[in-house]
Amino acid sequence: MHKSIILNNISLYFPNKICFENFSAQIQPGRRIAVIGNNGSGKSSLLKIISGGLQPSEGSILNNDNIVFGYVPQLVYEYENSSGGEKFNKALSAALALRPDALLLDEPTNHLDLKNRKSLIKMLEHYKGTLIIVSHDAELLRSSINTFWHIDNGIITVFSGKFDDYKNELFQKRQSLEDELTGLKKEKKENHKALMKEQERAAKSKNRGEKFVEQKKWLPAVGDLKQSSAEKSSGKNKGNINERRGNVNEQLSALRIPEILKPKFSLTAKDIGSKTILSLSGASAGYADKTILRDITLSVSGGEHIAITGDNGSGKSTLLKAILNYPEIIKDGFWDTPAADDIAYLDQYYDTLDNNKTVIEMLAEAAPQKTHAELRDILNGFLFRKNEEVNKKVAVLSGGEKARLSLAKIAVKTPKLLLIDEITNNIDLETKEHVTQVLKEYPGAMVIVSHDIAFLEDLGIDHFYELK
Repeated sequence: MHKSIILNNISLYFPNKICFENFSAQIQPGRRIAVIGNNGSGKSSLLKIISGGLQPSEGSILNNDNIVFGYVPQLVYEYENSSGGEKFNKALSAALALRPDALLLDEPTNHLDLKNRKSLIKMLEHYKGTLIIVSHDAELLRSSINTFWHIDNGIITVFSGKFDDYKNELFQKRQSLEDELTGLKKEKKENHKALMKEQERAAKSKNRGEKFVEQKKWLPAVGDLKQSSAEKSSGKNKGNINERRGNVNEQLSALRIPEILKPKFSLTAKDIGSKTILSLSGASAGYADKTILRDITLSVSGGEHIAITGDNGSGKSTLLKAILNYPEIIKDGFWDTPAADDIAYLDQYYDTLDNNKTVIEMLAEAAPQKTHAELRDILNGFLFRKNEEVNKKVAVLSGGEKARLSLAKIAVKTPKLLLIDEITNNIDLETKEHVTQVLKEYPGAMVIVSHDIAFLEDLGIDHFYELK
């Protein structure tokens, strides 16, 4: 590719929604760009606009007629054994066969197993053409990208540099703004103290003035004059502080860094203890027509967090279903598992949520002994704060909201064993940050199936087991 792709004031609108407005950029040959942002922000549409598959609502794309694009859209696979890796590799091979000047990939590592994922990341590191990807995969973003386009709140912000530098810059900005807020809070407190002192002094002065006025009726009370002046000065300071605080809060909001979730679990590590929660020995599992797992030995104690990895079709999801005693799974060997009430299951499709119930109804079902006020307090900690948020039906929740509600259910009724299946597929970076925050604090035993090594490392997983 010898020509730059020029984006000239492009905007994208959908009914009742602005994805982004007035974005201009020049994509130089060989540039390596990641488009990031929350789900639904317009990332996939932006790829289509660049490749010529979608017209922007406003603005224009120059030079893309002269460029060969290799474009692989986001591929979604409902089941692990549908061989997502094979289908993606075929689509990628077809795109590369065009000898593209620019390669455009939409969430390329979703549903890829560890082996295929590593192969893709290695290939992209050596790819010489222009690369534009939509991804939430931290390992991929760290390895192959030097420019980030962050779509948020109708604006695309451009950052040049490494992924960790980008994250650090955002967090440093937030720290600086939060320090400023703390300073303003202290200033407001000191201003209030000064006012109280002035009012106390003025009251004493007024008492003296009243005695004097009894003798000289024509003199005004000195305290009245001083009190009025002090209150006027204090009001100015208070107004100034509130205005500055409002400006800082606006800047914080514009950063859109994920809020920190600090869940309170119903059980503590002490309640759960350190005895063995799950024990398998010489265990096998499968279906009536096929055995998937053979001779599995595994022991997980209270508070231990382990990861199960392996290629697609190796039996990771089958193992979780066997622990959950799914009726279609046929088991043999020794299986010592907790009672059903002591196990919780969290997967990428949020199957444990009832679409017909509201957010607060789902939480009340998990903890019927809690009062309405207690449930609202718990939901508040998971960012469901307004009446319309807690009364939303599950069916209309976004992926991020479903993840937060599932985590709230685990907090309000903490299981001894938590099973997690590919939870990071299809979630944006903000939701992944929230999931990481909660799971790091989870006090019970955890068995997590994931191909996302960066995510597992962030969680501080104790042990890794590979199914072959």
